[in-house]
Amino acid sequence: MKLKAPALIVALSCGAVYAQGVEVKDAWVRATVSGQKATGAFMKITAKDGAKLIASSSPAAGVTEVHEMKMDGGVMKMRAVEGGLDLPAGKAVELKPGGYHVMLMDLKAPLGADSTVPLTLTFKDAKGVESKLELKLPVSAKAPAAAMNEHKH
Repeated sequence: MKLKAPALIVALSCGAVYAQGVEVKDAWVRATVSGQKATGAFMKITAKDGAKLIASSSPAAGVTEVHEMKMDGGVMKMRAVEGGLDLPAGKAVELKPGGYHVMLMDLKAPLGADSTVPLTLTFKDAKGVESKLELKLPVSAKAPAAAMNEHKH
């Protein structure tokens, strides 16, 4: 049986949420200042059986994309991840500043610290079944302590 109904789950900065074999931990969004039109969402994602993060959306932003930042010839470059972000089975993939992240662009209003932002993530498993995870991410000026304490290399 293929389940396509979205799971409605609230994410707390130090909690974990699950949907169809995907776990999201330590999710948060960086606060913005007046006039700032973009920011990033960060988290740790583990897919029990492997999957891809294929899309994201938020009513707070006109556009959301999974992006990657990396050094290229001594220059830090950011680009959208084409075809989805691979989530190898059982391996945590960290979306963090300076690496993979969900970019929220064309923000409709500033995102103040201590508020929350709705974010929907869409995953596709190895069988092609899509599932959605609806989150409410805390907004913070810097990474919450739980995310900092669990940082792994």
